[in-house]
Amino acid sequence: MTGKMSEVKISQRKEKCENCTKQCNKKQAEDKAISDLETQEINGQVKEGPQLLLSACLSCDGCLSEEDTLRITQQNLEEVERVLALNKKCDASKHKVVVASVCPQSLPFFAVQFGLDITEAAHKLCCFLKSVGVKFVFDTTVAAGFSILETQKEFIQRYRRRHHDSHALPMFTSSCPGWIRYAERVLGSLVTPHICTARSPQQIMGCLVKDYFSKQQKLSPDKVYHMVVAPCFDKKLEAVREEFYNSLMETRDVDCVLTSKEIYHLMEKRKVSVEELDSVPLDQVLGEGGEEALMRHDGRGSEGFLEHVFKHTAKELFGLDVQEITYKTLRNRDFQEVTLERDGETLLQFAAIYGFRNIQTLVHRMRKGRVPYQLVEVLSCPGGCLSGRGQAESEAVGRVDKALVQQMEEVYSSLPVRLPELNPILNTLYQDWLQGQDSPQANKLLHTEFRGQSQSHTQPPHMQW
Repeated sequence: MTGKMSEVKISQRKEKCENCTKQCNKKQAEDKAISDLETQEINGQVKEGPQLLLSACLSCDGCLSEEDTLRITQQNLEEVERVLALNKKCDASKHKVVVASVCPQSLPFFAVQFGLDITEAAHKLCCFLKSVGVKFVFDTTVAAGFSILETQKEFIQRYRRRHHDSHALPMFTSSCPGWIRYAERVLGSLVTPHICTARSPQQIMGCLVKDYFSKQQKLSPDKVYHMVVAPCFDKKLEAVREEFYNSLMETRDVDCVLTSKEIYHLMEKRKVSVEELDSVPLDQVLGEGGEEALMRHDGRGSEGFLEHVFKHTAKELFGLDVQEITYKTLRNRDFQEVTLERDGETLLQFAAIYGFRNIQTLVHRMRKGRVPYQLVEVLSCPGGCLSGRGQAESEAVGRVDKALVQQMEEVYSSLPVRLPELNPILNTLYQDWLQGQDSPQANKLLHTEFRGQSQSHTQPPHMQW
């Protein structure tokens, strides 16, 4: 890198960190900030102010190692196009089978942009990806199903040991990489033992493609290039975590994450119009004939971990069938709770907490030992995964296009819901791929660990609160 480029980068980093510092609650009188938060809760009102987005804060160069930065910068359209170009050259030893896995929360973005229903949009997207050289295109709902089932199972285990394990509850969900990065780097041991160990849908899909699917195709994992289409930039951070790298095979479970907008820009760059694309059904991981109808899991624009665990636990532990879940809004739309009661007794109390401001309130309560919830679904983006900045950000950088998000929410809710327990593909994969639901193989491939790093060594100075 030239000296001039380096100076520009340092200047940008400094500006970004200073901006974060200005917005950070530490810069306000801490007692006042906390009392304000409590006051707002009582009055049920929230003052609008500048939001410190986890994405903006944690993806800046201030707390990334040079190695991390290099790996993330390699996750771009140019890198994917380089791999596709190599496949067109004569040297077959360099060829890779390109597999794309599309997150269900990305599909509504394409449906709105294309002006089509979600299934037709998925088929057009599949056609485009295959036209540029992608060999297989999957929907990651099956991986999300694994993640939900493993999260449910872990919650039941934690609930049963809650009286003799102080770290058992509350349990925090683990699918949001912005939240995980913040928990590990800033909060440390206060929070990390409480994080569910189930891998995120993205990383389970990575295992599915590089372990199961590559074997089915009689391919070495390093000969498969796995690209994920996601609504969120932070998913790039997750893909480069060291535990998702196979040093023996020199391959990552997910080689590259591209956001929905990056794929859309590729279409624009190649001057491809929706009208000229055919309808091509998505591929199936099991490779069986006939297309599976697109499904979604319960939830408000995300994977619905809270709803699935709540209904499962109500049935498993208390014999209660919960059909509809009623959210009670506390501070704002992104801070809601769900309660299960019987004969005036509260049996379960869960919360959905999205966005950095609400996460800060949660952490403050955690420090005070005042978290009444057994499970908290935590997401760093206000509004959840559909509002990921890789697809919902308006042309005015830093602002979310609310009209677009509303359209995407409507499109997403049009998909039929299916319980992962009732998905025959999951049952087949548990047996054929993982040798059963509670096998060592299932535990190894569907779970991970989170590091409560020593805060003094890892957190940047502007994040010490």
